[in-house]
Amino acid sequence: MRIFTQEDLVQYLYNETSPKKTASIKAALETDFSLREMFKVIVSAHERLNTVEYSPREQVINKLLRYAKKSVRPLHQH
Repeated sequence: MRIFTQEDLVQYLYNETSPKKTASIKAALETDFSLREMFKVIVSAHERLNTVEYSPREQVINKLLRYAKKSVRPLHQH
């Protein structure tokens, strides 16, 4: 039996494995409890990553707005 790494399982999750390796991993997941548990952990982490929301702090936004206001010149001056 071939030993699969976490990297192999991540590649499998993202459909980045060759057809031969994909078939080998599928077969191993059906029979190897510890590999299946490791894959479940990877899938769970992948699902949590998809729910993470990123947003800058208000302080950062305010600094950017102040900088933009100082550095932008009007197109037409009367």
